[in-house]
Amino acid sequence: MDIVASFNRREALQRKIIDQFPNLNFFFYKNMKELGSHIERAEVLVTYGEDVTDEIILKAKNLKWIMVISAGLEKMPFKIVKEKGILVTNARGIHKIPMAEMAIGYLLQYTKRFRDFDRQQRETVWNRRLPLTELFGRKLLIVGAGAIGSQIAKYAKVFGMKTIGINRSGKPVPSFDEIYVMEQLNEVLSKADFVLSVLPSTEFTRGIFGKEQFQLMKKEAVFINMGRGDAVNETELIEALKEDELAHAFLDVFQTEPLPKNHPFWKMDKITITPHVSAITPEYLPRAFEIFSENLARYLEGKRPLINEIDLSRGY
Repeated sequence: MDIVASFNRREALQRKIIDQFPNLNFFFYKNMKELGSHIERAEVLVTYGEDVTDEIILKAKNLKWIMVISAGLEKMPFKIVKEKGILVTNARGIHKIPMAEMAIGYLLQYTKRFRDFDRQQRETVWNRRLPLTELFGRKLLIVGAGAIGSQIAKYAKVFGMKTIGINRSGKPVPSFDEIYVMEQLNEVLSKADFVLSVLPSTEFTRGIFGKEQFQLMKKEAVFINMGRGDAVNETELIEALKEDELAHAFLDVFQTEPLPKNHPFWKMDKITITPHVSAITPEYLPRAFEIFSENLARYLEGKRPLINEIDLSRGY
């Protein structure tokens, strides 16, 4: 069996999996172009996902499984993949620890006014009158109560926060005090002091946060987007902040990245920008290879489901 990868990093990780499965043929290429005609013989493709095209899938006559070692699948050609009956898995949940830590960082920065204290230090100002608040007892609404959302909720509970989650099923999830379905989003927005989105990019989530949703939030509420930029109508978010319909926004993802230098977000005091870094960690590839290794063992034994099998009709 030929297993090809369209990236060539971390030789130690490659050696580890080769040693673990000595009877398989592993080939690591720097990119999809270098892979060339080898895609025609491959049964398994390991990729970040953004380099998979209709043309590649048509050439991959023996391909049965694509392991995407990231969580995002926006550029995956699902139509032709589904037509050919190719199994797709991803590394969903791999980002949960760094993203949860970043989320708590946003919450603490806002309640403890770290941004203002940094400004005071640079201006040599001694001012003890900045109003500080607590996370204890505050309500955090997490839209997307999956692996990442659950980790954020787990950390939030340590601070004594009340956690509300939204998922597809409405089924209870550990670390959440309340769970609702997506159709109830507008009903619960007014409950939250912090509204945090970790939604993926799908036809069902694009533009889900707009004028109506911002008006339903408390005027003192803070909005945080760590999922995908296209979940937010950026123009209507700007209007909501200018009209004092919510207090602040922390944004790690945007409709256009890098964020254009002339974008209004840059000059707004009510917005804190981070450049799509909430998932960055040196543990990324080791964790991705752990998922791949476990899935490969299951695949060889004919066990299903594999970890993080993708519903090709939904795209996640």
